[in-house]
Amino acid sequence: MKYQRGVALSGLIFWGVVLVLVAVLGMKVTPTVIEYYKILKDSKATVAKVGPEATVADVRNAFDRFAEIDMLQFSGKDLEISKDGGKVVIEFAYEKRIPLFWNVSLVIDYQGSTKE
Repeated sequence: MKYQRGVALSGLIFWGVVLVLVAVLGMKVTPTVIEYYKILKDSKATVAKVGPEATVADVRNAFDRFAEIDMLQFSGKDLEISKDGGKVVIEFAYEKRIPLFWNVSLVIDYQGSTKE
């Protein structure tokens, strides 16, 4: 006697729903991850552009120019700028809230630094 093999309709529907939910979550999270990496890239480019004698205002203005090119909502006033060993260090931290459905949201805390 041969046994039937294959996927039942209920299993197909279940895995289809799971796949759609994972895809939707990925489509909502991916833009925020891309934004984080743009901010990090712009921070590193700002440190490379300004010299160690630059003021905090100079660093913020330089970052704002990079952020304007990349069309970021993040601005230079959200940066923490310091010097470590005569080198400019930029640090940032922010929270991103992604609405999923009804009153359920996903909160991601991003933080980055140009310190190596």
